[in-house]
Amino acid sequence: MKVFELKGSLRTDLGKKATKALRKAEMVPCEVYGGGDNIHFAVDKKILEKLLFTQEVYVINADIEGKKFSCVLSEVQYHPVNDRALHADFYQVFEDKAFEVELPILVEGLAKGIAAGGKLAVISRKLKVRGAMADLPENLVIKVADLGLGKTIQVGDLTYKNIELLNSKNTVVVQVKLTRAARAAAMAAK
Repeated sequence: MKVFELKGSLRTDLGKKATKALRKAEMVPCEVYGGGDNIHFAVDKKILEKLLFTQEVYVINADIEGKKFSCVLSEVQYHPVNDRALHADFYQVFEDKAFEVELPILVEGLAKGIAAGGKLAVISRKLKVRGAMADLPENLVIKVADLGLGKTIQVGDLTYKNIELLNSKNTVVVQVKLTRAARAAAMAAK
């Protein structure tokens, strides 16, 4: 997995007033949990946006005033009107312990159904997985070359080494949809 360097400053005041002042100063309040005591800190809004507004998934090397640890982004709360990040939660990860994270999928190949007039539709852009940090790839590769017209690939059809898929087995990931033109051509052929 890719690594993102994040520097922050510890927060001692945790109330509404302090949080409002942080946001006014273009900072985002954050919290790290999963490694004993929770750590409350703040990061620059612009630096956090580089992490949030990307399709990539990162292991974050956080440096909070000299205290260093690895974590992954767990949850972000956004403002309902302007989509600005209000708060971010991080989960501390360790090399030897498995953890859960959502990984993006990468579709490889040209499906047979596309040549027959279908359209490839990616239904699930990310899948939730559990695994150790060393076993997690940057993305989950799905080969669609054998996918015919009207066929789907579900989570239950996928397997990866040392990674457990946590989504429901019947969740559709990729499918080749029948287009109107293909449907009309099939009706004309009858």
